[in-house]
Amino acid sequence: MVKTQVHSDKAPAAIGPYSQAISCQGFVFVSGQIALNQKTGQVEGDLQEQTRTVLTNMGSILEAAGSGLDLVVKTTVFLADMNDFAPMNEVYKVFFGKTPPARSAFQVGKLPRDAKIEIEAIAAVRK
Repeated sequence: MVKTQVHSDKAPAAIGPYSQAISCQGFVFVSGQIALNQKTGQVEGDLQEQTRTVLTNMGSILEAAGSGLDLVVKTTVFLADMNDFAPMNEVYKVFFGKTPPARSAFQVGKLPRDAKIEIEAIAAVRK
């Protein structure tokens, strides 16, 4: 089994000792993404803006892996406040359309840099 590190210059670098994503056996595993502004390194915006930033950055990482948001099969969403579930869904459905991936969502005690949302994903790689 060969695993390959994935990096996109179009998304913020990892803020710890982990990869943006790993590609292995036809799948790409994207690390949890928070809404980091690539230029400032800060988390910015309300929940919907953060969700949009997270999914845009995730799309860039997936493209670098030969995949895309259309090939995501599973996401895990971590929310600082479960009251943000409905506003998150409004943005989320725009990115994933009529065939959204399987998903789990959890409220957590705190996210890095006081982010309101973090999302990780598993996607197939284009053949």
